[in-house]
Amino acid sequence: MDNYLLLKLLHILGATVLAGTGSGIAFFMFMAHRSGNVQALAVTTRHVVLADWLFTAPAVVLQLGTGLLLTRRLGFSLTSPWFLSVLGLFVFIGLCWLPVVAIQYRLRQLANEALDTGELSADFHHQMRWWTALGIPAFAAILLLFWLMVFKPLPLV
Repeated sequence: MDNYLLLKLLHILGATVLAGTGSGIAFFMFMAHRSGNVQALAVTTRHVVLADWLFTAPAVVLQLGTGLLLTRRLGFSLTSPWFLSVLGLFVFIGLCWLPVVAIQYRLRQLANEALDTGELSADFHHQMRWWTALGIPAFAAILLLFWLMVFKPLPLV
């Protein structure tokens, strides 16, 4: 039995979850931070940490597994410019995401501490700047990955 279409479906669903969860998390964190509402931030940071474990982490594993299987199934070389570009972006996104996860834990802690004082600390705002600075290039790289998936192999002369 040919499993190509199932692999492709799972890969597309994983990419959709990654892009959707990433943009959703970014929107709700940004809006909660912009509101300055400490209670909203405490709830939002708690949900963001949970969403990363429930959706993002499994989708990353799914993307890696189905991506490697599809690459092999389609006969692409693991040393081709297209595959190396995809792999480089995947690693880059991971290198941005791992510190973001740690930052989210810190933001959750700081938001919970702020519930007592009603004020967000300077460290919270500092961490949010780092969170944003890492999230923007990671999300741009996800968009590049979508482009590479549609326009493969890499159109280089």
